[in-house]
Amino acid sequence: MDIKLAVLIDGDNIPSAYVKEMMEEVAKYGNPTIKRIYGDWTKPNLNKWKNLLLENAITPIQQYGYTTGKNATDSAMIIDAMDILYSEKVDGFCLVSSDSDFTRLATRLREAGMKVYGIGEKKTPNPFIVACDKFIYIEILKHQAATSESETTTTTTEEKSGYDTITKKEIQFIAATIDDVSDDDGWAFLGDVGGLLQKKQPNFDSRNYGFQKLTPLIKSIPAFEIERREDSRGHKKLIYVKLKAEPSKGKKR
Repeated sequence: MDIKLAVLIDGDNIPSAYVKEMMEEVAKYGNPTIKRIYGDWTKPNLNKWKNLLLENAITPIQQYGYTTGKNATDSAMIIDAMDILYSEKVDGFCLVSSDSDFTRLATRLREAGMKVYGIGEKKTPNPFIVACDKFIYIEILKHQAATSESETTTTTTEEKSGYDTITKKEIQFIAATIDDVSDDDGWAFLGDVGGLLQKKQPNFDSRNYGFQKLTPLIKSIPAFEIERREDSRGHKKLIYVKLKAEPSKGKKR
């Protein structure tokens, strides 16, 4: 059963070009029963949003900037989020912004038992990212849509243009997470690994590195070994991963 989500968009802080991919991404996590976007619609910088609102059934919320230098949009969005929380009409929230001002809101919603997804640009400050259960970069969603037709289904280990390159630090992060959930032989169920990676680092996403899923990302890293096993009923294959043992070095006499 899909969870009901409230999607609240900071119109002053998110480019309109990403709306289609953004809403498709939100639908993966639940049913967006409330969709609102906040901003001062008398300003020309929000004109690009107007044609997209009807197409995506997003309700615009007018918020005038009463004071120079103060972000009235943030305040309106936070107040609405708390009203929705107390109405008990949703099971989770999707906060769309690159603004760290929503860090406390995300934390408060999670304290109330809500699932919180964040969507924003790569410039988003880390405090807001880690305050969410999961954080998705909208640049990846746009790049993914633009290149999906030209990409083949064959996974390669070559570096993919336009994506982040996975670093030694990130490989060590994955290795440590595998170790956290592995059995005595060093094997870990990949589903458990993926869940823990997300809890440790909400913005960890295989798509940031050009891979649709975690499995092909792990396969592309020589340090890891993958094994497919049948479940107890033989209905499906379960994927396990472990860190490859380093070759032993012969001692010189």
